[in-house]
Amino acid sequence: MKLILAADSDWAIGREGGLPARLPEDMKFFRETTTGHAVVMGRKTWESFPKRPLPDRENFIVSRTMKQADGARVFGSVEEFVDFSKSYDGEIYVIGGGEIYAQLLPYCDEALITRVYECFGGDTFFTDIDALPEWEIAETSSVIKTGCYNIRFFRYVRKA
Repeated sequence: MKLILAADSDWAIGREGGLPARLPEDMKFFRETTTGHAVVMGRKTWESFPKRPLPDRENFIVSRTMKQADGARVFGSVEEFVDFSKSYDGEIYVIGGGEIYAQLLPYCDEALITRVYECFGGDTFFTDIDALPEWEIAETSSVIKTGCYNIRFFRYVRKA
């Protein structure tokens, strides 16, 4: 499994049920990276999309309360999803929200993180992966200007 997200300088990934900012380059990267693969998310992330399911991707939802969703397969627990993922033949991208990222991070071997050099005052945060000794940066992009923000793409890998 791989994790994909955008975080501001305080590691905020969400605000008021949505993304803290619109970042065209990050959205393009997300779309190009996940298209043709599977994505897994929590119920709130699923409900935040204006159009569901995400096109050209297999959509998985982990939710204790949701039983079914048009165009997606629903799992009642993280454990149920992890068991399924072990036999899944293809790449799976964890796409949020905060609880799902935290619960599935231990099962990921790669993290694609867009860092935004700005503080948005978010209310949902991701773990400072730079402080986790089991992770290291494998690749970084140069700084990219998107809208009025500077961003950089990072690829982290779990140390062997």
